Amino acid sequence: MEDELCLTLGNPSGSGGDEQLVPPPDFTIEISSGSAGSSRKIWTEAFHRWVQHAVKVEPAYRGWLMLAGPEAEPLSLCVIDGMPLIYAPSEVWMLESAQEVLDLIALAERSKRPVSKGEAVAIPLRSGDGQPSAVIGAHSSGGAPGAFFRRHLPLLPLFLQLEAERMEKEALAERLAREEELVLRKETLFRSVEKLFSLIDVERVLSEAIFQIQELFPDAEVDLLLSQDEPKIGLPVKPLNIFDVNNDLCMRAFMEEKVLLGEREDGYVSEVAAPMIGKQGAYGVLHLKAKAVLFSPEDCEAVWAISQAAGTAFENGKLYEQSNLLVNELRLINELTKRLNQSLRLDEIFDYAVAELLHIFDADYCCILQQSQREDQLLVRVSNIADLNGELVAKNEGFSGVVIRTREPIIESDYSRHSLIRSVFMENTGCRSLIASPIFTNGEVVGVILIAHHSPNFFTYDNFKLLSVLSSPIGLAISNASLHAEVRRMVITDNLTGLYTRKYLDEQVGWHQDSDQCGSLIVVDIDDFKRINDSMGHQIGDKVLIQVSTITRSCIRESDIAARWGGEELAIYLPHVSVEQAMNVAERIRGRVNAETNPGVTVSCGVSDWSATDDKVSVELLFYRSDMALYKAKRAGKNQIKTG
Repeated sequence: MEDELCLTLGNPSGSGGDEQLVPPPDFTIEISSGSAGSSRKIWTEAFHRWVQHAVKVEPAYRGWLMLAGPEAEPLSLCVIDGMPLIYAPSEVWMLESAQEVLDLIALAERSKRPVSKGEAVAIPLRSGDGQPSAVIGAHSSGGAPGAFFRRHLPLLPLFLQLEAERMEKEALAERLAREEELVLRKETLFRSVEKLFSLIDVERVLSEAIFQIQELFPDAEVDLLLSQDEPKIGLPVKPLNIFDVNNDLCMRAFMEEKVLLGEREDGYVSEVAAPMIGKQGAYGVLHLKAKAVLFSPEDCEAVWAISQAAGTAFENGKLYEQSNLLVNELRLINELTKRLNQSLRLDEIFDYAVAELLHIFDADYCCILQQSQREDQLLVRVSNIADLNGELVAKNEGFSGVVIRTREPIIESDYSRHSLIRSVFMENTGCRSLIASPIFTNGEVVGVILIAHHSPNFFTYDNFKLLSVLSSPIGLAISNASLHAEVRRMVITDNLTGLYTRKYLDEQVGWHQDSDQCGSLIVVDIDDFKRINDSMGHQIGDKVLIQVSTITRSCIRESDIAARWGGEELAIYLPHVSVEQAMNVAERIRGRVNAETNPGVTVSCGVSDWSATDDKVSVELLFYRSDMALYKAKRAGKNQIKTG
């Protein structure tokens, strides 16, 4: 309440019409008023109550009374016919003598004194400083209203005072109610923010933020626009598209990181766009559109507070997710590495790697390719597509060719729509999503991992990064197994001839005797080999030995085992082969050695066999019988085959 209004009833001295008005005693009242609008309301309500009181005291009065403002503008109209009826000021024209009373009101306002004419009268009311505050005009149906005013006008200041006090109490009550509402809203907002900060799950943060906004503004249209993909959670979550001209307000709020308001021409707020901001940047925008109730400044502040809390909670949730993901990835890498290192067999490593990759990425297909012996080809070492295993693929074709050429992992979101690379693997499987990574060993690309799924956009960037990480322990395991296999090959292989060693042959013969029903052994000896070394030198002797070993290896099956038994003697074990078949193999070796070696040499062979029905079966006995047969061939003239 800012100013004070002092009211003094106008002095009606002097002639003002047909009836001389007896002036009431001068008096003033103080009326607190905050604005011209509230002052008029006090005058209007006090006028109505004063009229009702006067009519109750003097029920015989008939006529009408009008309250006008300081500029003689009508404020209220009361028609008295037994009981007062309130009408709008605009309806004054329906009354008789309306213009006459309005003229008197204007005259009283100009002259600053009461005026009357016939059945009409107008009395100005002015403040303590002499300025006009209001004018009361009247028209009486039963004569001049002067007596009515003399009796009742002195009570008007009392009604004005009472009305001013009543309105001040109402204003105070409204202010207290408003402050209580603000306190309650702040408490609600505090609990909402506290609830958001207590959440660590991203989906629950989004759900809670939208729920709180909808609780505060049930009549508003609420949308949450995110700058990154989120799972579908049954909430009004939409992607934030920077090219969408219909969301210019949201886009600007996101870029400027401040709340923006959509104001109408009348200045009211009908739209609010509040960015969700964390310490690392903005993540989305809370967008509200008013339907029935427009937004107040307090509403906008509440939306801003919730959006800031949601942004921080969302960021914390994402960081928590990422930390969990990193922990799970480290645990997965550790477990995978441990399992891979438990085996040094390449086949087992490849099988386990494919099974784990299919499980980890929930993929439909997985394929691991390795550099083949030919530089321009890759070998499909293992795949869950049986027909692909063992296939050779051109090194410069398909996605594997891109990976080897760029030495970088790749991701394909939709092969059928976007890919510029032709892939037989993707076409044969009908897959649309793919991630691929190179396998490194000692800084060189030695293979490629391909993982595919039928659905488009199936693999995420996190999957892409995880595969890049997992390819390292897989490559390390392959390298270790390959080195182990190479060392083992060197241990069981004769360096000069490339045949197996005698120890390995002994082990394999013993193993076969434990598991098979029969088998044969051929012992081959180069005739007069000492004479060749003595006459031509040991280098020529080694050359002859290599030639004979090569011929021997080409005359037997892959399942047969050829070994250097000692010096110039070779031994070949033939599983599941009878002595007659072994004789044929020995003859094939003898004939080709005689025909193909340079310098030409001959060989003698001793053949023996064993059967599960024999009384005594042992490795030593089998070798002894073959050795005896070889000596028999030597004594018979060499370059021939004997059995023992």
